[in-house]
Amino acid sequence: MKINRFEDLNIWKLSLKITKEIYDLTMIGKFSKDFGLRDQIRRAVVSISSNIVEGFEKNSNNEFIRFLKIAKGSTGEVRNQLYIAFSVGYASKQEFDIINVELENLAGQIGKFISYLESKKRNGEFVRK
Repeated sequence: MKINRFEDLNIWKLSLKITKEIYDLTMIGKFSKDFGLRDQIRRAVVSISSNIVEGFEKNSNNEFIRFLKIAKGSTGEVRNQLYIAFSVGYASKQEFDIINVELENLAGQIGKFISYLESKKRNGEFVRK
């Protein structure tokens, strides 16, 4: 399948799903009033999809890979903040488990996509010029 628009990327679609889940989680209870953690986890989760899109729109394999690495790093940041939210009682075990597994899955998919783009680059092929 040819990817012509960032909206065609499954990693972008999954990042939006997770963003919605984080926003839903942070709008309730004590989490909604912890402005520091709430705002930080929201910024980090928004950063994932934003970096996927920004890298895609650069029309360069090197830039796309660079921004995908930033997006992957942001998945780790969100996971860490989710651990904090769970440890202080802002997220239930079930909420934590569901979102954490999705973030691990997303990080894995981004990592595989980076490897794919790097292999194309090594072979002199360019997905994005």
